[in-house]
Amino acid sequence: MINLREYFYNKIKNEMDHWDMSDAYSITFFLYSNEAYTYKEYSNVCEFSISLNNETFFKSEYSGDDEGLYSEERWNYAYLEQDDKDMLDEKGMETLFAWYKQEGIENIGYEDPDCYDENCRYIGKGPVGYYELLEVISDVARRLIEEDYFLQRCGKRIPIIIQDLEFTWYVLEATKKVNIHDEAHDFFKALESGNM
Repeated sequence: MINLREYFYNKIKNEMDHWDMSDAYSITFFLYSNEAYTYKEYSNVCEFSISLNNETFFKSEYSGDDEGLYSEERWNYAYLEQDDKDMLDEKGMETLFAWYKQEGIENIGYEDPDCYDENCRYIGKGPVGYYELLEVISDVARRLIEEDYFLQRCGKRIPIIIQDLEFTWYVLEATKKVNIHDEAHDFFKALESGNM
């Protein structure tokens, strides 16, 4: 029986245990479904990586930014350092696809074309396999926050921002669910300000 939450919790924690978090202002959990990415006979499968976002990098790259704390450059994945650690390496993909099979999740990568409302707003949950993995990694992220992992490591609470290339409703919902002490306040304020 595969416990995917426990698998990713241990894998992520083992990776982050080696990070210097003294200068960190956020952690990115990047979950992306890529139509060109294939695994065995499946296409449009997920990529999942984690990365650390540091004040020093932000200030050195965007020192002329007037918006600062609420700028797109500070929070949008496209502008971040992206020193990502892949969580879906070969072993990770084998484990994920064995879990999909165990859970009866089929047609991985398929996306229903009827995923927009009458106003052309995206209401889907991504291709098959994406939302199921999002729920797992959200639970893992929330567990790390509940255990005060960052507070114990570096004496401060750090938000985990779950990101895709777009700010979809389900990614934003997951980020809200994860940061139980309102750690992601500045991220959401940046979104509300219209800077992103």
